[in-house]
Amino acid sequence: MKGNRPGFIFRQIATLSFIGYVPAAPGTFGTLAAAIFVCLLKPSHLPLLVVTVFIILTGVYTAGQAELALGKDSSHIIIDEFAGYLVSVLFLPLSAGYLVAAFALFRAFDILKPPPIRQMERLPGGIGVMADDIAAGVAANIILQLWRMFFA
Repeated sequence: MKGNRPGFIFRQIATLSFIGYVPAAPGTFGTLAAAIFVCLLKPSHLPLLVVTVFIILTGVYTAGQAELALGKDSSHIIIDEFAGYLVSVLFLPLSAGYLVAAFALFRAFDILKPPPIRQMERLPGGIGVMADDIAAGVAANIILQLWRMFFA
């Protein structure tokens, strides 16, 4: 690496390669990539938790590095949406209904950013990039856990 310029690989990871560069709604496409990942693999709880933690840690570092080249919380950086969606489905049945509901709720929280989710964007570097999406995923997950507990 030369000076403060992040390497190509960090940008590729943080943007999920070409997905972060789609012309419209790259965050939604990043979330869709995570939904497809979960839908195809249907991991059990522990492997999904391990993958989620790995993606979060990787995202904090690579998003922080990618910001140096792409700018503060660039819309091209979408590893945060991927991680947030994984958080939204943790410890839930991976049925179509829950996967679709998690997608809708996560995107709603991520786009609307109600307090305190919006305040998390102010954290520095990669932590700030990832924190609001993790919080949006937690909010979506709590709603779905409550739904499951009382209505399913």
